[in-house]
Amino acid sequence: MKKVFFIGAIVLFSNLFGVAQTFKPKFKLLPAEKVKFNSFVDCNMAEAWVGDTFRIFPGKYGEDPVWGLGVDNRYADGKNADEVFKSLSENFFEPIMPENAPVGKPGLHGAVWFETVYQDSKDKSGKTLYGIYHNENYPQTLPYNPKTGEGYKNNKWPQGLRGPKSAAAVCRIGIMKSTDGGKSWKNKGIFIEDLDPRMILKPFNTSNTFAGGVGDPSAVPSGEYLYLFYGEYGYPGIYNEKTYDPKTEWSGQCISVARIALKDLENPVGKAKRWDGKAFTVPYNGIGKPISSLQIPLEEGGGPSSSPTGGFHWGPSVSWNTYLDCWVMMMGKVEGKSWVGDKIYISFNKNKDLSSGSNSQDWTKPELFFHKPSYTLWYPSLQPLNIEEDIKNKYTCLILGKKARFFVKRIKPGDDEYASEHFVEFER
Repeated sequence: MKKVFFIGAIVLFSNLFGVAQTFKPKFKLLPAEKVKFNSFVDCNMAEAWVGDTFRIFPGKYGEDPVWGLGVDNRYADGKNADEVFKSLSENFFEPIMPENAPVGKPGLHGAVWFETVYQDSKDKSGKTLYGIYHNENYPQTLPYNPKTGEGYKNNKWPQGLRGPKSAAAVCRIGIMKSTDGGKSWKNKGIFIEDLDPRMILKPFNTSNTFAGGVGDPSAVPSGEYLYLFYGEYGYPGIYNEKTYDPKTEWSGQCISVARIALKDLENPVGKAKRWDGKAFTVPYNGIGKPISSLQIPLEEGGGPSSSPTGGFHWGPSVSWNTYLDCWVMMMGKVEGKSWVGDKIYISFNKNKDLSSGSNSQDWTKPELFFHKPSYTLWYPSLQPLNIEEDIKNKYTCLILGKKARFFVKRIKPGDDEYASEHFVEFER
């Protein structure tokens, strides 16, 4: 009798105070009719509801000496997500974009891809949007400026994706603003970046990826801040060929987080702070710390981004899930040269308020979500459905419910498309 009472007390105590509660959301993939997106995708999905219109902004815009001029930045409209994702190519429109500045002059340099849209809640029309963009440059488009410290020195520069005669890019993250629902944009400047001393050069950088930098972001609002989750590809210190250490490089890379006050989005340059391991104190162009729970340990196959064997997660896509009451992060995994990797992973964070303590770092160990052998998988995202709940609540890739569509860019010779063949259903 006493044992029964004692055990019951333990169970009651555990339920009341969460001692025995474990945070482990469940998910299952369900087959679905295939939906192929009919416009160019090489980025996360940036989207918003503008009034009763669901609008999406994929594509590429701007100068690129390796791949050619980006002319695929287009948007599409619809009454729901399904309608937009099934849009025919001729039903996409080109927004008005800022022109690239001449080399050596202030302004927009390199190509840009919209990765996330933050919608200003103070504008009830829904037309004020901040586009968070991935930006790529080379020593040719952004040469080193000794007065500002920006740009890159063309010395022992690593190889890019198109072979020995191509240069590796450097990525940065910037912000643009639209006041007409995304039909035209003005550049507001750089959100965060890594400077030239952190670039990883020959002979050690042999991955055919980036020379360094920060990119492939996903941004979500929490409290008074916009939190930016992004891939970190730079050296966590000053790169020196004589003292280079791959373990040191690995220690500072993977998926990281920075934040900027929502009130600073209008004039963002220099305002963002990166995580230092305990708080957001590091300048926008300083050296922060990655999210340790998302790093792949060296003994489990982890490695630096400059390595030809890969071994790191990248390309986060973050959403708030109203059913699970937690954040969900989708991500890729690089397993070899040129961003090769045929698996997608998922992680969860139970802290709605990302501004408190280390809540922004509290992600579960990534779990395998999807595997498509012989393909390279990039840019996973979860998308709302054509159902009453999702339309009524105006869900996007940033806020979703119990069930969503899973999209991913899949690549192999003769088969390169951004498509969905599955739903995902979550369980608490």
